[in-house]
Amino acid sequence: MKKHLFFICPTDYLEFIINQSFKDKNYYFTSLGNSVKFHSETMYEIKHLIRKYDIREISFILSNNNPIVFDALENQNFSRISRLDDFYCEIIKHKVSSEGSWQLYNGQYLILSYYLNERIKEFQFKLNGLFNNIKISAKIYNQQKNVFIGIYSDLISEKYLILN
Repeated sequence: MKKHLFFICPTDYLEFIINQSFKDKNYYFTSLGNSVKFHSETMYEIKHLIRKYDIREISFILSNNNPIVFDALENQNFSRISRLDDFYCEIIKHKVSSEGSWQLYNGQYLILSYYLNERIKEFQFKLNGLFNNIKISAKIYNQQKNVFIGIYSDLISEKYLILN
């Protein structure tokens, strides 16, 4: 049986849905808004988990109406949580970068895609070339349609979002 590690936000309540949709042996790493910091101690634990359970696939998943992302985009009621500072800055940066695209595309989908792409890149960098045989991906869960949607791949932005 294939083993799959999911990075998820606990406010999305996706464990049951993931277990129903992905019939693998599933493991979870949770952090608010998928904002985990890949410090050396965290990476040590993740690498240990990958080796111990022979994990072959890793996915970052956020819901299309994730309350932490919505809060970062709107009211910022949770901004007092110091561990979310960097996350909020990232989300706001992606919002500003995508402002010209809001009318053409689903702006929140672009923001989530860009953010999850950044998470993948950072995680791959921190893996430092280990586990090259592991598939790493990201998905957005659309709660209204009850489906997982692949993200736009490799969005490029500081000022502009360009779709490949």
